[in-house]
Amino acid sequence: MSPQTPPSAPTPEPDLNAWSRIAREVIGTPYPWAPGHVVTGPDDTRVVPHELHPAFHGALDWHSCVHMQWSLATILLRHGDALDPAEREAAGALLAERLTAEHLAVEVAYLRERPSFERPYGWAWAAQLIARVQELVDAAGHGSAATAYGSDVRAWAEALAPLGEVVAGHVLDWLPRQAYPVGHGKHQNDAFALLLLLDAYGRLGRQDVVEVCRSRALDWFAQDEGASTGDEPGGSDFLSPALTEALLMTRVLPQEEVRPWLERFLPGLGEGAHGHLLVPPTVLDPTDGQGAHLLGLALSRAWALGGLAGWLARPAADLLRESARHQEAAVLDQITDGHFMATHWLVSFALLARGEGAS
Repeated sequence: MSPQTPPSAPTPEPDLNAWSRIAREVIGTPYPWAPGHVVTGPDDTRVVPHELHPAFHGALDWHSCVHMQWSLATILLRHGDALDPAEREAAGALLAERLTAEHLAVEVAYLRERPSFERPYGWAWAAQLIARVQELVDAAGHGSAATAYGSDVRAWAEALAPLGEVVAGHVLDWLPRQAYPVGHGKHQNDAFALLLLLDAYGRLGRQDVVEVCRSRALDWFAQDEGASTGDEPGGSDFLSPALTEALLMTRVLPQEEVRPWLERFLPGLGEGAHGHLLVPPTVLDPTDGQGAHLLGLALSRAWALGGLAGWLARPAADLLRESARHQEAAVLDQITDGHFMATHWLVSFALLARGEGAS
């Protein structure tokens, strides 16, 4: 952080009931809606959210609805015992309502017909949701709070399985055909998608998907050096291209090669260089959808910096962890009390920042 940035206090513990409630609230908000629907003909124009996407409507767009459902599943899995019983029941009921075989069959058919829809960001979050629900199934037999949904979570997992297969097929088809990575700080950032896909399909036992993701990451990024971060952030970024790529490479390089790669790619991180990445971004209008992306940037930076800190020596590692806490704390109130353009998605990135996913 810059000399003018005060040390951060410990990040307050989140109100998990409030995080769960806001996730349910935005998922249940059908409009505004940004469908991303490519019209294929004159009979394909009359669409409403719950008909086009019966499982994943609400929360503004398909990918946000997917990862806000991931948020609910994550809170149930990791913090179900801390939720009020009524809130725990409501979160489970919403997932049970959305994740039915009938609803998911429509979603699978849509993705099969439109193989570039939500590529790669929505695919990656869909894989994360599928893997998280499978964890709920596994936990249901071990006395956790998920036992309250023991019969339901197995049905959710069975309904989601075909979605996992179609996304896996899309990934296997797409990655060999993409010559260059997309490296900006928004949805099409390929390093972010590969991080989530590697983690999810690793837990799902799809080694073929894991290997194609790892191979592409190495092809694209292993020789990179001297990252220029002076143009970060862009005015609507919610990811740091440099930090996201660096975090990905800690997951795919042999362990003994990680530190040398980081020293080449982000030399001086935590030692005076790239200091602007350690300070929360300025957000002038959090009610603007693009401006609100910068709130998420603080959280995704916190996630990446926390992951990178373990590869650095002190005091640089301590500075990265301090920055992560500071950036998370800077936007904490926006997660539940902000404008819909923030609340419809920030819980998911707050959970990432707190180490709750894609580890």
